[in-house]
Amino acid sequence: MMAGMPPDAIREIFQRQHEASRAQPQVPLTLRRERLLRLGKLLQEHAPVLAAAVQADFGMRSPHLTEVADFFVLRAQLAHTLRHLARWSRPQRVRTPLALQPARAFIERQPLGVVGVIAPWNYPVQLSLAPAMSALAAGNRVLLKPSELTPHTSAQLAALVAQFFAPEEFAVAQGDAATAALVASLPFDHLVFTGSTAVGRKVAQAAAANLTPTTLELGGKSPCIIDADCDLQDAVLKIAHGKLLNAGQTCIAPDYVLLPRGSEAAFADAYQAAVARLFPYFEGNPDYASIINTRHLARLRTMLQQAQTLGAQLRVLQPVPGSPPRPPQSIGDGVGRQMAPVLVFGATAQMQLMQEEIFGPVLPVLGYERLDDAVAHINSQPRPLALYWFGRNNAVRDEVLGRTVSGGVSVNDTLLHVAHDNLPFGGVGDSGWGAYHGEAGFLRFCHQKSVLVQSRWNLGQLLYPPYGARFERVLALLKRLA
Repeated sequence: MMAGMPPDAIREIFQRQHEASRAQPQVPLTLRRERLLRLGKLLQEHAPVLAAAVQADFGMRSPHLTEVADFFVLRAQLAHTLRHLARWSRPQRVRTPLALQPARAFIERQPLGVVGVIAPWNYPVQLSLAPAMSALAAGNRVLLKPSELTPHTSAQLAALVAQFFAPEEFAVAQGDAATAALVASLPFDHLVFTGSTAVGRKVAQAAAANLTPTTLELGGKSPCIIDADCDLQDAVLKIAHGKLLNAGQTCIAPDYVLLPRGSEAAFADAYQAAVARLFPYFEGNPDYASIINTRHLARLRTMLQQAQTLGAQLRVLQPVPGSPPRPPQSIGDGVGRQMAPVLVFGATAQMQLMQEEIFGPVLPVLGYERLDDAVAHINSQPRPLALYWFGRNNAVRDEVLGRTVSGGVSVNDTLLHVAHDNLPFGGVGDSGWGAYHGEAGFLRFCHQKSVLVQSRWNLGQLLYPPYGARFERVLALLKRLA
């Protein structure tokens, strides 16, 4: 069990950060850069320790996966932020309308103050430090609550952040769901939550009591549409990679596939071949992550059992013959939670796996007669965090993009839009609101303060009362010039 921080200690840290932010409302660019460089040093010097902690929390998750999905993303974000921070931080000049000239105006980008981050367990380093990095870049103080489901990683983050930052700059509050509820109730200047839609609603309600603005990065059922003219083998390999990265425990993982009716068998064979190429075996494969805990594994198995009871056909993928046997020892019970991938055919709306985000290596495959049917199905559901389209016809692609709404899109691939530093990452509707990454993240954690600097000579006084003929002449002139 994770040792939780006492509630009074959390409140004290928040108060220290709050007071520090009010004492220094504008944070110099040099200090922002120095804080980011400290965060980079933390990653550079302690990535192996953090990767080992993630491995211990999952039971089986390759350090190579953590390197790609957590550290590589963070390093790229850090380099991009440092490269552009000076430009992002400058006041933005804006054009002044004729009626207000010769005044000048600009928008000053100021830190909000104190930003709270409630992070999930699936990518416990990246999804803790990425929003924190954007908030620090904008000059804010940060209080991070990492997930209780990854206690080793959370403890390492707490120790390392305390080593590199003063508590009034950046601190970590460890604890269970009650700690997360406490953090959500604090009067932050902004609060970031990444997790399920159900918990996101609770976080939004708690934040609303303090009028705290939020960024909610939630999930949903992200669809893949396969067009009739796509390269099926290439599409299926990319779908398999996107689905099985971290064993499907990814908020933007493909949740289900829509493909032309009659292609189901070809898809299943191609998927089996793609999985065999990526993961020749499952149990004991260090490249294939385990399900985070027995409760989540039981949930996935219950989903499958219910689907089968209601008439769905399951295809449980098998390891390649001759693959290495299960090792005699494992890290914790991780090997026992390495769930074989499953394709589901004949899924219906009554099934749990079509009502909830799956968050595991289970992929329903649905056939459609016409593109209109696929689009109508997507639009009948809550708006997803991601959408994936595979095909060669740009007109069809543009039709799909124009007729659907999602947080983000990758065309002829999966997941990769989230790795583009110039693309905002965020949801819409039930999949969340607000976005970060790159300049969008910087602005999310800034207050854009409007400033007008009046000239000694200006026309404004000509519109002061008492109203009369002069007022009418000036107003008529301004209407003609508008």
